[in-house]
Amino acid sequence: MKISNKAYINCFDAACCAGQNSEDIFNAICEKKETISLDNHYIKDTTVAIGKMDSSESFDTLLLQLCQNVLKNSDLENFSNTLLIVGSSVGGMTQTEKIFFHDKSYKNINYKEHPIDAIAYKLKHTFNFYDDISFSTACTSSANALGYAKEVIAKGIYENVLVVGVDALSYTTVCGFHALSVLSSQPCTPFEEGRLGMNVSEGMAVLLVQNHKHKDAIEICGVGYSSDAHHMTQPHPQGLGAIKAMSNAIEDAKINLNEIGYINAHGTGTQANDMSELNAIHTLFTANKPYVSSTKSFTGHTLGAAGALEAVISCKALLKGIIPPSKNIQNIENKDILYSNEPIQKSLKYVLSNSFAFGGNNTSLLFGHCHDN
Repeated sequence: MKISNKAYINCFDAACCAGQNSEDIFNAICEKKETISLDNHYIKDTTVAIGKMDSSESFDTLLLQLCQNVLKNSDLENFSNTLLIVGSSVGGMTQTEKIFFHDKSYKNINYKEHPIDAIAYKLKHTFNFYDDISFSTACTSSANALGYAKEVIAKGIYENVLVVGVDALSYTTVCGFHALSVLSSQPCTPFEEGRLGMNVSEGMAVLLVQNHKHKDAIEICGVGYSSDAHHMTQPHPQGLGAIKAMSNAIEDAKINLNEIGYINAHGTGTQANDMSELNAIHTLFTANKPYVSSTKSFTGHTLGAAGALEAVISCKALLKGIIPPSKNIQNIENKDILYSNEPIQKSLKYVLSNSFAFGGNNTSLLFGHCHDN
């Protein structure tokens, strides 16, 4: 099938521990606000730093409101011809945990509200979308959802796709990462030599992707995938999978890699991930190096929502002409990388956003300003 249609992000919004909307989140990042909190409830006798949203509303209510805000700003009167794609790592697990810990029993758990597609099921029936599909590929879930949205629009299968990346805080995930010894007791410091680990966080992002562009639309120019399968939880130390994913995205976009002005790195703050990603960037970008930062130092790692959330941050960077900073870097891991430790005013043509997951599952998304054919 000939691929010809372009995929445009016309409306978007997000919420996480750094803010309740995309504007507040981006401002918090540029102002280098303290957004990560310390918690001693998840792990017995242990303090971990997490990214928890500050809201009186329930997580489900916030997600519903975010979808409503994005769809309200669209050109759609109804959503009968719109595909819903949800990317999530946790799904309905948090609700299951609440019931189990309260009742000390599994008997009142509704198994239909536990799986990944439970989120899509609720949203589909709330807004009457034409159809829905769910992605659960760990920390690349919503990045893969955006990649799929580009594909079905390019092939003319759909004209409108709503992509939702969402993950709530879960005891299972917090304890799971603690078992891997990768959680930090302090706000994470990606790319810092003395980094202690990652911050598990909650968050959500909603993006409307269409085959026509509105004012201030951002194009999904390229998508790159790879699977190096080096290890169950650790990436290849030289970043071979990351190199392949980034190269594939650049090839898909048909641009010169020197045109990329900024990379929103996966940058979790763990020893293995950061070293691998920096090696990959250093290997691939040998001249006209782009700026690099990890906004997870503000948002924490929102797991399956991270790809969509960082896509929103990338869109804001392009629209505002501001490269977002990292935070708390004193002694950098790789001195050959061009870091942005402060917000930098710079006209950007293309932004690359990386999402990497367990099992060597890698996805890179390349965003750019819209250009007439």
